[in-house]
Amino acid sequence: MSGKMSKVSFHRLVFLVFSSQILIHFGSCLRPSCKENEKKALIIFKENLIDPSNRLSSWITGGDCCKWSGVICSNKTGHVIKLNLRNSFPSNSAVGGAIDLSLLQLKYLTDLDLSMNNFEGTQIPHFFGSLTELRYLNLSGASFGGQIPQNLGNLSRLQYLDLGFYEPESVENDLQWVSGLHSLKYLNLEGVNLYTTSSYWLQTINTLPSLLELHLPQCQLMNLPKSIPFVNFTSLSILDLSNNGFNSTIPKWLFNLTNLKSLDLNSNSLQGELSDMFSELTSLENLDLSSNFEIEGPLPKGLGVLCNLQKLSLDYNRLNGSIAEFVDGLSQCTNPKLETLNLGYNNLNGNLPSSLGLLNSLRYLFLWGNSFTGSIPQTIGNLSLLEELYLSSNRMGGEIPQSFGQLKSMSVMELRDNAWEGIVTEAHLANLSSLREISIGRFSGNVSLKFDISSDWTPPFVLKYVKIQGCNLGPKFPSFLRNQTDLERIIINFAGISDVIPDWFLEMDLELHELDVAYNQLSGRVPNSLRFKSDSNVDLSSNNFEGPLPLWSSNLTTLYLRDNKFSGPIPKNIGTAMPFMTDMDISRNRLNGTIPFSIGNMEALTTFVVSSNYLNGEIPDFWASMPMLYIVDMSNNTLSGKIPASIGYLLGLKFLVLSTNNLSGKLPPSLRNCTELASLDLGDNKLSGKIPPWIGSKMSSLLILRLRNNSFTGTFPSQICNLSVLHILDVSKNNLSGEIPACVGNLTGFKTEFTSEHTALYQGRLQVVAKGRLLQYDSILYLVNSVDLSSNSFSGGIPAEITALFRLGTLNLSMNQLTGEIPPTIGRFERIETLDLSMNGLSGPIPPSMVSLTFLNHLNLSYNNLSGPIPRGNQFETLNVDPTIYEGNSFLCGFPLSAKCYRPEIAPFPGVNAGGSDDDKDELERVWLFISTGMGFFVGFWGVCGSLVIKKRWRDLYFNYVDRLINRIVDYLNCR
Repeated sequence: MSGKMSKVSFHRLVFLVFSSQILIHFGSCLRPSCKENEKKALIIFKENLIDPSNRLSSWITGGDCCKWSGVICSNKTGHVIKLNLRNSFPSNSAVGGAIDLSLLQLKYLTDLDLSMNNFEGTQIPHFFGSLTELRYLNLSGASFGGQIPQNLGNLSRLQYLDLGFYEPESVENDLQWVSGLHSLKYLNLEGVNLYTTSSYWLQTINTLPSLLELHLPQCQLMNLPKSIPFVNFTSLSILDLSNNGFNSTIPKWLFNLTNLKSLDLNSNSLQGELSDMFSELTSLENLDLSSNFEIEGPLPKGLGVLCNLQKLSLDYNRLNGSIAEFVDGLSQCTNPKLETLNLGYNNLNGNLPSSLGLLNSLRYLFLWGNSFTGSIPQTIGNLSLLEELYLSSNRMGGEIPQSFGQLKSMSVMELRDNAWEGIVTEAHLANLSSLREISIGRFSGNVSLKFDISSDWTPPFVLKYVKIQGCNLGPKFPSFLRNQTDLERIIINFAGISDVIPDWFLEMDLELHELDVAYNQLSGRVPNSLRFKSDSNVDLSSNNFEGPLPLWSSNLTTLYLRDNKFSGPIPKNIGTAMPFMTDMDISRNRLNGTIPFSIGNMEALTTFVVSSNYLNGEIPDFWASMPMLYIVDMSNNTLSGKIPASIGYLLGLKFLVLSTNNLSGKLPPSLRNCTELASLDLGDNKLSGKIPPWIGSKMSSLLILRLRNNSFTGTFPSQICNLSVLHILDVSKNNLSGEIPACVGNLTGFKTEFTSEHTALYQGRLQVVAKGRLLQYDSILYLVNSVDLSSNSFSGGIPAEITALFRLGTLNLSMNQLTGEIPPTIGRFERIETLDLSMNGLSGPIPPSMVSLTFLNHLNLSYNNLSGPIPRGNQFETLNVDPTIYEGNSFLCGFPLSAKCYRPEIAPFPGVNAGGSDDDKDELERVWLFISTGMGFFVGFWGVCGSLVIKKRWRDLYFNYVDRLINRIVDYLNCR
């Protein structure tokens, strides 16, 4: 029986399949073909287009246009109803050209999609406004430009309009035409310039009651109205107003859009605190307020009740306070849906709450760039779906919990720049099978975290990126990298590794993007067999590597080998072997020989540092081929000859450091073309001639001018006074003469305070004579303010104008032929630390105002013709311990010299304790006694007698009283 039934079922199945094929065949035969007039219109339309990849090859005259690529016809009428020419291929497949009026023949066209093509800024055709059957119009990314035709507002049936990614230009567009699109559900005008509509754009949008999605990013809108009488588009589910110019608070009318699922206001200038009214938006799934920079205050409670929230982006603002209440609120949702939480780069603080582990849908957690403290909560291990964790750049510390090892989905672990302590073991890493990137520690030699991992342990993960800094991995090269065959970037600094690069690392045959093992104690030779990908970086600085410089593949772009023990010559073919180099620093090694001419092949080079080696010979004349150079440092070698004129081709050069060599000759006139120079250090050479005036007139950005210890002659060019940001000037140990120009008081850089924010303006190290010795500065160079004109033949007086440089830290005018008195206004140097006026012909007294130089810690006035008493008080009490700072001045007297002054020494200012002898104190007490007695007499006498002189009635009463008193005394005596 069952066999018969199965046969019947089989026959029925065959019958049904056969019948369906017949119906399909006859249906296709019955389907009407396209209309001839519409086919001709499409052919004309095609002929005016530019189709570089022949995408419209199926559009041929003899065919059925309903079968053409991108053409869809009605199954009932055969009319073309949809035209989809969206470019989903590479950009070279985009169609362009002109759009012909023949499209008007497609009277039943409902959908037109020309998106992602290239019409090269041409205007949207006006006749599009006559395609009145259109429901769908997508021109996004098609490079249309110019004014949007106003008659698009005639498309009253249009439901979907996308003009996004409009050709960027300054043409301003109107928005009134939108009010005619009553059926519109989707509107995207991304990139359209709506600046002139800022005052009414919202009122216009409010006329679209059916709107479900509104995208107006990058439209140059400047006004987000605080209120609106009536919100007419309450069905809105997606609102994107990002990247505009709003600078107000978040308006309350937004909270009437209770159907919102996505609200994007990122990259504006919104300000103020977040409202608790966000709790009204219960459907919200995505909220992006990032990169407004002025949103402040704590996270509102209202955000913590949005149980449908899947993505929250509040990064790059000024939010503060704890996140505990917010996280606690979300954790109480029955099924928390939050997948992405981005609170990075705010001012949030406090500990991470344990309730964080209850957000079990969390996949991406960005908390970096805040001030969170405490340790990572143990409950972090409950986030089994967590893929990326960013906690870097906080103030967190303590031990990393072992529950970290339960995060089996985590691919990115970013924990750097915190103060982690304790030991990382295999248990912390045992189950991290998805891990691809790890970053932990901080760029510092202060090690507080140690890795204790067995040398034979095989990790479960396959890393691509590893960055471990300031953690104890040593002394051996970390063996857990042995099986990491997918590694592309290795950054291990301050790790206490005192090993050689092991053979197993070389046998892995990695092709790296980055190899950075700087600041360890690695030694041995570096093999040439290392392989690198394009645009790769190598940093082996501050180790003990030795042997010749390695030569790697031409893919290398940055090479930092400074502070090692590499020796021998720089390879002659280094420029042809690595021609794409952008940064090269091989300073502080033991390299010798000449600078290879092949370096001129590195046309993209921006940084060239070969200082502190044993290089000799002349500087090659290859600079014209490297126009992008902005740092050149060849100092501390034995280079000789002239500075080549081709250096003048480096128009973007900012740092030229050629000091401590044997260079000679005059400065090449072409150097005046380097107008962007911030630091010019040619000190300690044998350069000669006059200091060119164009240094002052052409190099207005100079911060540092150091020409010390050369053979420059002539006068000090007054044009140097034009360098308004200069704050280190050193022309000492030359043969300069003449007077110091009074215009030095115009050097406003010595009146400006530089901060750590200016560190990017400085590169390398600089030696400055300060505090009586030669000091070397690097990271705090921005704090140095120094003028050194010593060891020349300057004559005349010290210009009083120089004392206007009130932030000057060091002034050295010693060993010149200066005469006259020390300016009385020298006390204006409120920040001076070092003042050396020794070995001149200065005369007159030491100005009393010098006592007010409270920062002064090194003073030398020796070997002048100064006279009179040495001031007392403040810093002079410390400085006067050393009498040698005054020696060679025969007419100076007072402490600490043995010569006594013939008149009492009095502190220069009342109340300053001069620290003199007991006789001095007695003298001062007598002076105050006389003053107080005189004041008492004055007050007592005039307080009584003055009133009697002025008031006649008081005078009569007083003398009557005296007469009566005298009479009583006389009567009393008579009775006796």
